Amino acid sequence: MATPNAVRPSIGRMLQLSSAGTLSPASQASSRIAPFSTTTERCRRQTRDRNKKRGVSTLYRSGPKEPLSVSSMQLPKPRDFVPKVEVSEKHGLWGFFPEPHKAIYTPTEMEQHGRAWTVEELRKKSWEDLHSLWWVCCRERNMLATSRAFLLKKQLGFGEREIDQRDEVVQKTMRGIKHALTERFYTWEDAVKAAEEDPEINLHGGKGGLYQPNIYDDEPSDWAAPATQTKQATQ
Repeated sequence: MATPNAVRPSIGRMLQLSSAGTLSPASQASSRIAPFSTTTERCRRQTRDRNKKRGVSTLYRSGPKEPLSVSSMQLPKPRDFVPKVEVSEKHGLWGFFPEPHKAIYTPTEMEQHGRAWTVEELRKKSWEDLHSLWWVCCRERNMLATSRAFLLKKQLGFGEREIDQRDEVVQKTMRGIKHALTERFYTWEDAVKAAEEDPEINLHGGKGGLYQPNIYDDEPSDWAAPATQTKQATQ
């Protein structure tokens, strides 16, 4: 039979082993303490997105995901001010538009135009009239080009056929003006050649002028005799 003194060493050994495998309450409390940090719960970032400008867009007018210190402040509203610029109704740039303060004609208004000038009608016009009519056609074509560019920019999808028809009428008139002026130029060239061959015309000028007719030897009495005889016969 074992004595009590022999059992005591084994119990002591067991107590030592159990104390070495477990921690004390003080040591357990120290292991649960978080590391040192100055960030409070209110200032801590709610998301893991580290881009401060994420979601901010001037195009869609979207703000940041989290409220800022100035989020509660109301932005000032711009003043409803439209500057008024005085433009003369006779300004030259209005020629690129159908009417002042009107960007484009409607298709119905675009079709309301006359016919082209014929060559027979243009032959009777003076040089000044043809010159003025030419620049009127140029101004009309500028207006049509502006209207066509406006249609393509806005992608309206209508009105191009009416513009092309009106432009064709203007171009026909301009071709008629060129035809009439070409005929006059050829006529002028023929007249110059005839004048060079005419002995009574001196193209170089001089004291007698351009036209120098020949001097006839007939007496004035010879020209007056038939008139005197006719007067006596009537009496």
